[in-house]
Amino acid sequence: MQLRPLAHTDLHVSPICLGTMTFGDQNTEAEAHQQLDYAVAQGINFIDTAEMYPVPPKAETYTRTETMVGNWLKHQPRDKIILSGKVAGPRRGLGWIRGGPPSLDRANIRAAIEGSLQRMQTDYIDLYQLHWPERNVPMFGQYQFDPAQEFENGQQKEWVSIRNQLETLAELVKEGKIRYIGLSNEQPWGLMEFLRIAREYDLPRVATVQNCYNLINRGMEFGMTEVLYRENIGLLAYSPLAFGHLTGKYIDDPQAVGRVTMFLGYAQRYKKPNVGPASAAYAALARRHGLTPTQLALAFVYQRWFVSSTIIGATSMTQLQENIAAWQTRLSPEILQEIEALHLTYMNPAP
Repeated sequence: MQLRPLAHTDLHVSPICLGTMTFGDQNTEAEAHQQLDYAVAQGINFIDTAEMYPVPPKAETYTRTETMVGNWLKHQPRDKIILSGKVAGPRRGLGWIRGGPPSLDRANIRAAIEGSLQRMQTDYIDLYQLHWPERNVPMFGQYQFDPAQEFENGQQKEWVSIRNQLETLAELVKEGKIRYIGLSNEQPWGLMEFLRIAREYDLPRVATVQNCYNLINRGMEFGMTEVLYRENIGLLAYSPLAFGHLTGKYIDDPQAVGRVTMFLGYAQRYKKPNVGPASAAYAALARRHGLTPTQLALAFVYQRWFVSSTIIGATSMTQLQENIAAWQTRLSPEILQEIEALHLTYMNPAP
């Protein structure tokens, strides 16, 4: 698995990134370390974490993932691992995270990074991301911008400015606590503002965007890919299997064990009407061509020109092995044409 230069940084990352959001809830520490060891043995050097993990977020599990990763990381050659982390944003009802948090202000970002560094037993994080925007944007299954959310009790809501967020991140870069910065669950306007302000005030430039991207959520292609291309930004694609929907297991057995059946009411993005029919159609297409639905879904994301690295997660070694092995799958022009025909039939059913 050949490493790739990541956007305009000096980082070289594997095209597959190991996601860790199941560590500490669905996976024990021993299982987490087994996954990490296997991933590294397969040539993966890129590990994605977040202070909020595991998910679904809960007060009793908050920070477990970072602690487990840290207990593994202390036994690794640190310069061989590219570690990404995230600071949780405000206004998501996560009262156990720094009391809210109320904003992405200097105090909250600094408290978050210090906690993450301590838990992960490292002096620095290679790529530090804002987990979601502070401002009002549609995300996590929302798909329409709502101007009414700009106000509360008739008053305009206050937001920490993008400039102030970048100034805090600049301090952390200067102190050596983070090397590069990224955004997550971001929109085109936000990414361009971060880039504009960084240029104007000589502040750190965003290197990556970590957004959802899969066969049934191709929202990145509606405006964002041009920005990625023209500004040399890397996409870290998460949820390539759409919470297991694109493995076909819920088509074969709606009650199959997985995040969809274990955490009822979670991931509203995948509760929309055409998710089932679209997932079934893609599973049927895969099987017609002698592929598993998993191979089709992952190979599609792995091969997209604008994807710098694809974040995969698993709750079992069998799943992890299949996900990594899918890197060897190549989709023919015929299959890609059939995918586009289905995409036009079931246009973006899980935004």
